[in-house]
Amino acid sequence: MDSDLAAWARRTSEPGFALVGLGGAGSEAVEDLVGLGSPGVRTFAVNTDARHLLRIPVEERILLGERTLRGRGSGGNRSVVLDAAADGREEIVRRLSKFEIVFLLAGLGGGTGSALLPYLASELRKTDALPVPIAFLPFRIELETNSERRENVHAALEELESLGGLLLALSNEKLRRFEALPLHRVFAVRNAYVHALVQSLVDMIDHPSQLNVDLASLKGHLAGSGLSTLLFGEYHISDPERLVDQALTEGLLDFGLDRESSALVHLDGGSNLTLRTLDQVVRSMRRRLGEPRRFLLGTRMRSEPREVVRLTAVIGGLRAGSVQAAIGEAAGASPLVARSR
Repeated sequence: MDSDLAAWARRTSEPGFALVGLGGAGSEAVEDLVGLGSPGVRTFAVNTDARHLLRIPVEERILLGERTLRGRGSGGNRSVVLDAAADGREEIVRRLSKFEIVFLLAGLGGGTGSALLPYLASELRKTDALPVPIAFLPFRIELETNSERRENVHAALEELESLGGLLLALSNEKLRRFEALPLHRVFAVRNAYVHALVQSLVDMIDHPSQLNVDLASLKGHLAGSGLSTLLFGEYHISDPERLVDQALTEGLLDFGLDRESSALVHLDGGSNLTLRTLDQVVRSMRRRLGEPRRFLLGTRMRSEPREVVRLTAVIGGLRAGSVQAAIGEAAGASPLVARSR
């Protein structure tokens, strides 16, 4: 019995989450997240470009297409990358499927990220792992001036939306609110937001709560929710309405909701988190999301008081095609709110 418990402890001490950068933009985003700190998360980079792969400071690297591309980039060709991914499928699935949740980061537009993001999300859906694709949508000017990038983006998004489950689509166009900053700092802002999203989901699953939301709860919620996304907000405990507003409107995510939505809402606060605050958040979320047909609540209260409350929400019932429609909208386009088709 003791030996069985010791073996179980060794297994559960291993990271249950993986952060995987796909292609150049995805791998560089993971590099930023590594710098911000990701405890309990194993980091990977996957690419066809060997030189780029070697300079990314991650724990594990996977080079695709050694035989066909010989360590070079894909030149924006999705089909070449898909052939390389099919050749390396067994290894990459074996190395990633042992994790509970696999965050897949990629910039859409180029060949590598646009091909690998839907392909690996689909392959991992066949295992016990939960894939979470995180797509960076290009600036509009990139799509207006490059038809190949536009075709890559739309092909990848069609495949990702058809898979259902979690999809985080972050619009570079919404970064224009920071246009006075140097470009590297603008992307650092985006990656800090991704870090907050990833860490909030990891904390929700990895730490027991008073009203607990574990991996089984999350998977069960997603199973009946269609295409879903992840929201994150942090605000002072005295203003629950502002906390909800921040999560729904101030992020970089672009989606529209169908008439039938669902919500898994988790609040992380201190010992001073009151039932009144909890009730106000739930009522505000339900109202703003159009009275979701399914609503699951979780809470985690720390032993010490905290002035800031964190809200993590998995929202389902996203309208088909809404991500692609958002690409053509202006910066600061409509937030995620329920509306009729």
